[in-house]
Amino acid sequence: MTTSDVIRNFLVAEFLPDLRPADLADDYDLIGNGVIDSLALIRVITWLGNEFDIDLDQVEFAEENFTSVSAIRAFTESALDEQYRAA
Repeated sequence: MTTSDVIRNFLVAEFLPDLRPADLADDYDLIGNGVIDSLALIRVITWLGNEFDIDLDQVEFAEENFTSVSAIRAFTESALDEQYRAA
């Protein structure tokens, strides 16, 4: 399972229960379409920290990192790369 698949499955389970994971496009605007609001963003960030073992205290957050599955994947991979380099 790819990082995008894991993220997509979480988003569908938590915020889009009437959708199948395969139906959530990588570029679907989660914020613009009201799937992720400020409270949901906190849930997504917390989940990412737990799921991918990201040290959330060492990461800078920007709303554009959470607009789509692709953006969240890129953010996650970047955060993991930074942690790896810092270790």
